[in-house]
Amino acid sequence: MTKVLIGQVSDIDERGSRTIKVEDTEIAVFRLTDGSVLAVENRCPHKGGLLSEGMVCGAVVHCPLHDWKIDLNSGLVSEPDDGCVTTYPTEIDQASGAVYITV
Repeated sequence: MTKVLIGQVSDIDERGSRTIKVEDTEIAVFRLTDGSVLAVENRCPHKGGLLSEGMVCGAVVHCPLHDWKIDLNSGLVSEPDDGCVTTYPTEIDQASGAVYITV
């Protein structure tokens, strides 16, 4: 596992996202209203919609293609739909505001 610096928490708008690419994987990084940062694979398991373009409600992102709801903590799709995406551990350095993900 590798810890990757992705930038500052202030670089990500509240309820917004940014994307990074690590090797062949695109990852969506979201900043929630509580200040936490969560990261998931940037691809809906249904039709491959870019989750980074979805709307964030609480800790759930809505896929922009067909409104599948994906829990950003677990990566699980809400019922009645089925599936999951890979999640990545995140860390915010409270002193500097630097955001890291582990891949």
